[in-house]
Amino acid sequence: MKFHKKTALALLLAGALLPAYAGSAAALANSNAQVVSESGNSGQSQVSWGLWLQQQIGQHPDIIAAKAAVNARLSMADGKDKSLYNPELATEFEQEGADDNFTLGINQTIDWWDKRSRRMKQGEYDRLAAHQEYKQLLQEKTAEVLQSLVQWQSVNSLAELARSQEAQLNTLLSLVEQRQESGDLSLVDAELAYLSLSQKLNSTAQAQAQLQQVEAELRQLLPGWSAGSGQIPASLWSLADVNGQVNLDKHPAILAAKARWQVLKQQADIARLATRADPSFGLRAGKSGGDDVVALSFSMPLNINNDFSDQARAANQEAAAMEALYRSVIRKQQFSLQASQAVFLEYEKKYRRWLDVMQGRAERTSRLLAALWQSGDLSTSQYLLALQQRSEGLQAGIELRTAYQGAKIDWLLQTGEIDLVIRQLAAVSPLSPNK
Repeated sequence: MKFHKKTALALLLAGALLPAYAGSAAALANSNAQVVSESGNSGQSQVSWGLWLQQQIGQHPDIIAAKAAVNARLSMADGKDKSLYNPELATEFEQEGADDNFTLGINQTIDWWDKRSRRMKQGEYDRLAAHQEYKQLLQEKTAEVLQSLVQWQSVNSLAELARSQEAQLNTLLSLVEQRQESGDLSLVDAELAYLSLSQKLNSTAQAQAQLQQVEAELRQLLPGWSAGSGQIPASLWSLADVNGQVNLDKHPAILAAKARWQVLKQQADIARLATRADPSFGLRAGKSGGDDVVALSFSMPLNINNDFSDQARAANQEAAAMEALYRSVIRKQQFSLQASQAVFLEYEKKYRRWLDVMQGRAERTSRLLAALWQSGDLSTSQYLLALQQRSEGLQAGIELRTAYQGAKIDWLLQTGEIDLVIRQLAAVSPLSPNK
């Protein structure tokens, strides 16, 4: 009969201890089972999350500055479409005895070697390089924002875990004191509970402080972010096939490097043509000694003292150096993509394994430990150690989820398709909260 009373008490104790902890454990298990972030979407009923994110990133000062820099480079490129030489107006006036002599003329240098066509091609590559560099910056900023959102989710989950542990230990301490008064537990058990609670108070404070810091950093990146409306939707993690083929030829970093190489190739051609002088023609009309005067003029620079061959050779060398850098960017991007894919697949495998191992186990373990402790089959020190191990298991799940999602974001960045994924999200109908 005594055993049955303890069993009943154990079940009652399990019911008292579990609500403080099982809520967050169940929420974590549900979100992990979907391999997604928890996402409440209040305030986003009219606008999809992807579109919201694009708008928020577009308002960041770094992106606004980059847009202005791109516009400046486009204006410079437009200038290369214009003619190379402007006409020159020439006048001359002199008084010769009773006669006033004057001429009015116009001179024009002819682009004999068609340098303008090279400059126009150079302008096209300038535009391409500017657009691709801006696209790469936008992708990097998007990845930074997504990583910050994943980090916030992780810190928020850890803070919830710490708060629930603190609440559980407070409940446990109250029950320990009651059992101590009835003589069921010793003073040592109460001291162990006090020590565990004091440690958890520090952990909770640190987790809460870190959460506040991460939220402040997020608001700096996303002015309109809030915990209720700015979380990553579940669909992001299912977009893009990590095992599929990736065409790096369209990666913005590679396209930008190639465009910069082409710019310098055109500059080398222009420098080569600069060794060839362009002629100038002129037409003058006026009066001299009372007679009408019409004259034609011709001039040609003589590249004797300086034939500009050194500048042409330097331009060719710069183009060759940029070609090598372009090849280096391709090679670097290929290996970065391979490494990112390997990291992601490894984290995905371990994370899914963790989900299989922990499925429904967190709540069952909490009830079992409480029952064993109340029935006397588990000492207070063993109980507290088991609770700590359980907590570390849940924390490991949070960390694996964070690493898994961070690796997916990095892989998207390395493929150069992170903007495509966000556009796909922006095209999706308004979000509904994750189940």
